[in-house]
Amino acid sequence: MTVALTEQALLEHYVKKILAAPVYELAVRTPLQAAPALSEALGNRILLKREDLQPTFSFKIRGAYNKLVHLTAEQRTRGVITASAGNHAQGVALAARELGISASIVMPVTTPELKVLGVRNRGAEALLHGESFPFALAYALDLAERTGREFVSPFDDPDVIAGQGTVAMEILRQHPGRLDAIFVPVGGGGLIAGIAAYVKYLRPDVRIIGVESQHSACLQAALLAGERVTLPEVGTFADGVAVAQIGAHGLDICRFCVDEVMTVTNDQLCAAIKDIYDDTRSITEPSGALAVAGIKQYVARTGVRGETLVAIDSGANINFDSLRHVAERAALGVEDCVS
Repeated sequence: MTVALTEQALLEHYVKKILAAPVYELAVRTPLQAAPALSEALGNRILLKREDLQPTFSFKIRGAYNKLVHLTAEQRTRGVITASAGNHAQGVALAARELGISASIVMPVTTPELKVLGVRNRGAEALLHGESFPFALAYALDLAERTGREFVSPFDDPDVIAGQGTVAMEILRQHPGRLDAIFVPVGGGGLIAGIAAYVKYLRPDVRIIGVESQHSACLQAALLAGERVTLPEVGTFADGVAVAQIGAHGLDICRFCVDEVMTVTNDQLCAAIKDIYDDTRSITEPSGALAVAGIKQYVARTGVRGETLVAIDSGANINFDSLRHVAERAALGVEDCVS
């Protein structure tokens, strides 16, 4: 994938921001862990980037902290407001508490209780509004206008993107050898933009493959249309990526840095949750399992063997009472990948 000079300058800008992001004042460097059972089953070396091991059990703490730490003193005094399906919300709540900033967070009424409690237990105000993220976002933007609080985008912000890009910095340092592709879950595009910018600048040979829920495939729709589009509706099973429109800043990077975007079904996500559990004894939320579901579909479609493929295991905030449904649907997800 060739990159024009103006595009190269954009990547260089983000790489500098990623290298300077002080995320480790709160986030942790997560392991890049082998998945032996999945590797044997797929005939490729599968590595899991364990972002579910962050303090808020999601990668979102990286971008949230990087944004808040860059606020001016006057912005901190006014406080912040954001909208989130739950993971960014917990990241902002923890970052705000550590930095002494007042935080209000609008979350859809369908947000898992675990995530709502995670926000409130970290000292932030949780406001439930709307059936899905787009409604919560509109309400949060209105509140920001009326209250003067600084709006913190969950994905459409250069500082947030740079914070998420530290995931890629760790991957390349942890695995300097052969690396064929990184599979990245996609909601609003902040994570894939940060990872793609860093990897394509330093290792342009590594493929960046986005994985979306088929019920919220806003990046795929934007790339097909050549511009941002708003999906008429989104499904909420993979609530962490239930976004109707890709972020503008992220799309600027994804246009020339993302090699492929694929979609997976809910049943494939359930099967991937089981795969991750079998290898790690950890339980991933549906959006966190997108990358593994994508790898399985990719291998079944292309027949590749002997490659090194990384999956971003992006979060583990799932309600316990959802696990029965996940277990029941997992077998059907296996059939989806084979068919």
